[in-house]
Amino acid sequence: MAREDVLLSEMPGLGGLYAKGARHSAQLMRQHRQDGSVGDLPDVAHTVGGVRFDPAQLTDYQHLLGEAGRDAAPAGFVHVAAFPVATSVMVREDFPLPLLGMVHLANRIEQFAPVFLGEKFDVQAWAQDLRGHRRGALVDVVAEVRVGGDVRWRGISTYLAKGISVPYADQSGVRNGESERNTDRPPQSGLWRLPATLGREYGAVSGDRNPIHMSALSAKALGFPRAIAHGMYTAARALAVIGPERGDAFVWTVDFAKPVLLPGTVAFGLERGSAGDAEASKGSETATDAQEEWRYAGWHPKKRDLHFTGNVRQIA
Repeated sequence: MAREDVLLSEMPGLGGLYAKGARHSAQLMRQHRQDGSVGDLPDVAHTVGGVRFDPAQLTDYQHLLGEAGRDAAPAGFVHVAAFPVATSVMVREDFPLPLLGMVHLANRIEQFAPVFLGEKFDVQAWAQDLRGHRRGALVDVVAEVRVGGDVRWRGISTYLAKGISVPYADQSGVRNGESERNTDRPPQSGLWRLPATLGREYGAVSGDRNPIHMSALSAKALGFPRAIAHGMYTAARALAVIGPERGDAFVWTVDFAKPVLLPGTVAFGLERGSAGDAEASKGSETATDAQEEWRYAGWHPKKRDLHFTGNVRQIA
């Protein structure tokens, strides 16, 4: 059965979405404590049409992440543009998982061609594959960006709702978030010193001002010892380190482990031409024509705790 297409009149604001999500989360958690029930995912896709990038926002993003100053938007910036539409799906009244406290475990992005400054594009997002996990429930939120009807970019974000009971079967070969992280990290090639203000700086260019990133005070209210870096900041910075050499078409994956506390230091490793994460070659016909590839990781320089791992593979 085809998903119902819900056309939004404009790009929703993340502030209002987070407020709605907080209210809905409280209701869902009360219901789950009472009867343990989890509903089905809504069979809908949200769409916003005729979107254009903000030139100033793109420039600020490029400066913060260390991306080249080009009219072609970095794949991480396309994620920023699509994120409010994806979030609007997760705060629907019929979405069965609480947004509040949801953990971002992984991302897979396929860029088939760049999206350029000045182009009009459409964003569509939906949720799929609700499944169990040893710590709760997993869900994939998919966003696609189309120009003239052609998909230029597709992102799949995997989230964990802790404490939500869904039947769980640990099947070999099935992507299950953190259980399939590659802990074989590449040799260290850099050291990132991240200031306490980074969460606010990335929040300004991305619009994502989740309290866990904004300050130590607001993060402590949600159970963190200090503010934490946005996961997509760390992933997008890794992509920026690879630079234009990655080409215009590629598959980019990241799996998140322990969050980066701010201020903090991240040991970063990047290696070209390794076998990498075989998962990056699955799920896309074009990905079978992979050319150059890179794998990367970030970890605590003293404790050696892993923060993230990922892979970038060119596609023809």
